[in-house]
Amino acid sequence: MALTLSAKLQKKFGSGFALAIELDFDTGFHILFGASGAGKTTLLDCLAGLTTPDEGMISLGGRILLNTSTHIDVPTFQRRVGYVLQSQGLFPHLTVNENIAFGLESNRPNAKVEEIMREMEIAELQDRKPGQLSAGQRQRAALARTLVTEPRLLLMDEPLAALDASTKSTIVNVLRRWNEQRQVPILYVTHDREEAYSLGERLIVLEEGKVIASGAPQHVLTSPARNAIAQLAGFENLLQCEVVAEHPEQGTMSCRVTGTEVVLEAPLTRVAGPEVVLGVRAGDILLAAERPRGVSARNVLLGRIESLEQRGVLVRLFVNVNGAKFEAHVTPGARIALGLSGEKNIWLVIKTYSCHLLSA
Repeated sequence: MALTLSAKLQKKFGSGFALAIELDFDTGFHILFGASGAGKTTLLDCLAGLTTPDEGMISLGGRILLNTSTHIDVPTFQRRVGYVLQSQGLFPHLTVNENIAFGLESNRPNAKVEEIMREMEIAELQDRKPGQLSAGQRQRAALARTLVTEPRLLLMDEPLAALDASTKSTIVNVLRRWNEQRQVPILYVTHDREEAYSLGERLIVLEEGKVIASGAPQHVLTSPARNAIAQLAGFENLLQCEVVAEHPEQGTMSCRVTGTEVVLEAPLTRVAGPEVVLGVRAGDILLAAERPRGVSARNVLLGRIESLEQRGVLVRLFVNVNGAKFEAHVTPGARIALGLSGEKNIWLVIKTYSCHLLSA
């Protein structure tokens, strides 16, 4: 039977931070997204019973795990909650088989251990010790150790952060197959936008201990309604603007960047007032050494490179367009081909639909 998790929690800390959350979780992946200090780990700790809320209630599949008004507080070891962290915590002197069995009452390998090793595709590694495993294999073993206890709720706090994309994808697919049979809620914390897009059916954004957005990842992150979400969603450019003209026949509106004469064409949207914020991803800005002609993009702006920095295979450029500041991203190859350097003039090309309207 599918399980539903309901939680209504309040927790204040001496630092002034306060968690105040009310959520219902169905089965499947639910992504907890937010900046550091938003309250993601605190929420997981409360659900696991590692932190006691000041007030609140937690129920899982109709079973009350916490009710502060009636003094119910089921101990962690009786909640049947699995908690997986980035650090695997495997015992170096035990084999994979023995590490997984450690979570069982008998501490001895049995049929359940063999079954979960097959499901996690690590049966052939059962006699190896952690030092003989790759990072992905160790994380599978750590996950299997949690899953063998048959949790009714699975909490995952950035468990795959240190792994490459291919290994992440493999582990997630294995976990999805496991949950098709169990149908438990999975709360997955990540700072990675790509993980947020690909993993969850639902994305919950936390800010300062509160839920500020919830819904399908594609909807929340591609049409963010708040600046905090926009920054998390990868909108490096957040431009305070004033709507100066509307063009219904063209489906656009003209927005002037505050304090400048720079005007951007954005999709026509009904707004409550003239002041808006436009979000533009740095990767959506095209660069040209000469003024481009015959392009569909409505925003073609001449600016001057103030600075640039290379981080691996990414080059970040900071460009001043008559007082409006833009960040753009290119590859090292594009930097060489265009001869990009500080103080060089450069054309920015921004499509209308790359200008996302956010709240003012």
